Amino acid sequence: MDVVLIPGFMADASLWDDMLPGLKTLGSIMHGDTTAYARIADMARDILSGAPERFALIGFSMGGYVAREIARMAPGRVLALVLVATSARADTPEQTRRKAVAVKMADSKRFTGFSRPGVLISLHPDRATDDELIERVRAMSERVGGDVFRRHTQQFQETDLSRLGAIRCPTLIVAGDRDALRSRQEAEELCAGISGSELVHIENAGHMIPMEQPTALVEAIVPWLQAQALPK
Repeated sequence: MDVVLIPGFMADASLWDDMLPGLKTLGSIMHGDTTAYARIADMARDILSGAPERFALIGFSMGGYVAREIARMAPGRVLALVLVATSARADTPEQTRRKAVAVKMADSKRFTGFSRPGVLISLHPDRATDDELIERVRAMSERVGGDVFRRHTQQFQETDLSRLGAIRCPTLIVAGDRDALRSRQEAEELCAGISGSELVHIENAGHMIPMEQPTALVEAIVPWLQAQALPK
């Protein structure tokens, strides 16, 4: 089973590093790139153009929006869909305001990644002194860069709640039990909107589940994907 991985906002392929040994037991891995475009549909078309003929799709956070768009664009090619720490909601007025302020303050040429408080909000509270993990997340955002930060932050995130029913492939939704950025209700909305989908919660995880709890995430995803590959 070929697998396509799509990272989230200001994340790159290193998001999945700790999970790769487990994911590679499924088959070949392709990393989707979301950095070249601002619109979800454009990201989806770009990733789809380079994807295998048929594949499983794993999308994290913003990458979950992209993954769902791919599943709707090419339903015959997506074998199974895994949505990690994501939502189908649009930006709230408060989120739109904060993003506008962030864009105004950002200097693309001097961008040094997320601040420590900006990283901490994405992690489980117990990770507040995990300097190694905090630095990994910060460094990842610095690598993605200021230009991408501005491009993605300026884009209003639209809802796709009304279009969840168009997703017909087997779908697994994964949520962290202490995710301060995506609520339990948002995960439940996805599960209710995608027929036949399953929802699992990862304990002791904030938003950055692939980096905080990679083993638990692999243990949730890999057997489920293997089961989808079995003859029905």
